[in-house]
Amino acid sequence: KGKPLRQFVFTDPNAWKITGTGDDRAMELVQQSKYEPKVRSPFNIALIADRQFGDFIFEADLLQTGKDYGHRDMCLFFGFQNPGQFYYVHMATAADEHAHNIFIVNNQPRVKIATKTTKGIDWGHGQWHHVRLERHEVDGAIKVYFDDMDTPIMEAKDTTFRAGNIGFGSFD
Repeated sequence: KGKPLRQFVFTDPNAWKITGTGDDRAMELVQQSKYEPKVRSPFNIALIADRQFGDFIFEADLLQTGKDYGHRDMCLFFGFQNPGQFYYVHMATAADEHAHNIFIVNNQPRVKIATKTTKGIDWGHGQWHHVRLERHEVDGAIKVYFDDMDTPIMEAKDTTFRAGNIGFGSFD
């Protein structure tokens, strides 16, 4: 209700809008953000602006509408301290050195930190997916679930950043 985008801080507010009507509304990334990070990391970021989270369970329904290719992605951000220090989960069609992993950005280009991951995910077309990100601040445990809420698709442990902002986004 009201102006839901006011709850967010964006790398480029013109890249995002609310689409749909009634109870069938969503926040949509509609164009590439006009944003160049100082170090290699995602371009399109929408963060919940007024809260920081340490221990949390972050659940969302996501729909990927981009073209099919290996790095077709969506990202979940957490532990966000500033534009040069944060974690993000990159959920992509195919895993490689720069895709489908949990990453840390700490004033240098992203570094993958997952101790467990899969070969990638199938976003499908016009198909919503339920995702869950769990973070335990003290021991640094991170778990990511995709559709199956019993078996994580990614896991990591890192305590570099404690509480921070969370949000959504994409490289592309």
